[in-house]
Amino acid sequence: MILIADGGSTKCDWILLNNEGEQVFKTRSKGLNPAVFQEAVLEERLAENPELAEVKDSIERVHFYGAGCGTPTPRELLRSIIANYFTNADEVQVMEDTVAAVYAATTEPGIVCILGTGSNSCYFDGKKITQAVDSLGYILMDEASGNYFGKRLIRDYYYKRMPPEVAEKFEQKFDLNSDTIKMNLYRKENPNTYLAHFAEFIFTNERNGYFYKLLHEGITDFIHSRVLIYPQVTSVPVHFIGSIAFFSEDIIKAVLQPYNIELGNIVRRPIDALIEYYRNHVIKVSE
Repeated sequence: MILIADGGSTKCDWILLNNEGEQVFKTRSKGLNPAVFQEAVLEERLAENPELAEVKDSIERVHFYGAGCGTPTPRELLRSIIANYFTNADEVQVMEDTVAAVYAATTEPGIVCILGTGSNSCYFDGKKITQAVDSLGYILMDEASGNYFGKRLIRDYYYKRMPPEVAEKFEQKFDLNSDTIKMNLYRKENPNTYLAHFAEFIFTNERNGYFYKLLHEGITDFIHSRVLIYPQVTSVPVHFIGSIAFFSEDIIKAVLQPYNIELGNIVRRPIDALIEYYRNHVIKVSE
């Protein structure tokens, strides 16, 4: 059996397929970003999922796609942790989340973007994936991501830029005490995930002018920084992966329109599309 995972800093989705491509189960664990979490935390998060624990000795292959896996050191750390947990697996591959995004979005040339807890983009020529720039994470990059919008919301609240009626709802939803925020940002693990959890406020409330402006500015920043840098941008579709993209399709269209850029697929959850990719391209090949 082959276990497929799509992981970020906040959550990780797992799908187990048998040798006929049939889904055995789907489960979710906490995020497993090796660039963010310490080794002990990664081991604990992997071991605490009961569905994975029940089948761990029967897994033959593990293919993990995740945030923070784009460079050798964190990638090898997570590969070693997974291999030590699924001890009978003959094959353990750990790849960057952009690879899963490409597989979920297209089999043809295109630019593929991720808008999740973090953000990223790459160019797929139909065979090979390349990135115009390495991602430096939530402090320096991650435009239009969950942590980007979470940061914007907190700053706007404190600088009194948030409309009063929105600020009132924001206060009711979150603990906005300055000591609490600083503790989570500067003393606790996963400040990027902490910031990202504020972003849901935008999408669980009715869209208004303030939210539209916030999303439009963030997505414009992302398009300028992570899409227009590809010379192929006007000749191939631009695909998007993630919930932020899914709920902001109208704004993405509006931002892309002046540049004559073709919007491709928008996939909310890449793990679901990965199933079809594996059924059509991986399991058939291995039979």
